Amino acid sequence: MPEATASIVIPNWNGAHHLRVCLPALRQQSEQSFELIVVDNGSTDDSAEVVHQEIPEAQFVKLSRNFGFARACNEGIIRAQGRHIALLNNDTEPEAGWLAALVGRLDSDPRIGSVASKLLLFDRRHLIHSAGDFYRINGVPGNRGVWQADGPEYDEPVETFSACAGAAAYRREMFDQVGLFDEELVSYCEDVDLGFRAQLAGWRCMFEPAARVYHRISASGSGELASYYTGRNFLLVMAKNYPSSLLRRNLGRIVEAQLGFLLDSLRHWREPAARARIRGQLAGLTGIPRVMGKRRIGEQLRRISDEDLLARMWPAR
Repeated sequence: MPEATASIVIPNWNGAHHLRVCLPALRQQSEQSFELIVVDNGSTDDSAEVVHQEIPEAQFVKLSRNFGFARACNEGIIRAQGRHIALLNNDTEPEAGWLAALVGRLDSDPRIGSVASKLLLFDRRHLIHSAGDFYRINGVPGNRGVWQADGPEYDEPVETFSACAGAAAYRREMFDQVGLFDEELVSYCEDVDLGFRAQLAGWRCMFEPAARVYHRISASGSGELASYYTGRNFLLVMAKNYPSSLLRRNLGRIVEAQLGFLLDSLRHWREPAARARIRGQLAGLTGIPRVMGKRRIGEQLRRISDEDLLARMWPAR
């Protein structure tokens, strides 16, 4: 069998109702040279039946329980045979030209390691969820263009810090060099962590506006869970990847940002998500010594200077 242009990996957990929208959209892709791998995190619904009905030739990888997004992605990546690897959330609907646009952008420049899609809200399709991810010098990542109306500003391919893994494509050689997703992060910011390692290694990430995907945000996880993991993982990603020389230069901004999150959570203490954010920050602080050994990975990968890395980051505000 000839090599597929791309492997599409879809992490899934009790998402049969989402797959009934996502999988038919893949059948409509203009680029049909792909293999599909659905990695299931121990679902108890009829996800397997939906996959076999919609795309019988797809691989369905059944895990014993819900290990989280990072583990599911890695299980798919290690099985992938395609020339490029695309990740797609189950709660999405990609337009017909999505995969072709991602593959075309990767093929346009061997220095590009990843490509970010234009993620738009499923129910308000004129609003952006992500046009690539940014990373501020104060250690706070975010979605470029989030909640803004789609328009000319987001119709040009531009370089971004990392790609939202809910709909992105990656060069296999990049994974081979910088590694897969860090499963210790579980979910949330695991794509930022991967992007940080790729930046240190000198890979470029591009936003591709023609790769349009509609996303039901928070369909697979939100609220307390998201607040806990973002509170924790902002700190762990910094501890793992932020070069020491730049940490010293920006420590005041980093502390200010973390105190800002803490004070905001305290103001909303009655809300479960606010309390979860504080628990996440505490888990991040206590987890820093545990992940410090992983800093050697970034140090060994590093191919760019402090100034080049700063140029790829956003200001604190």
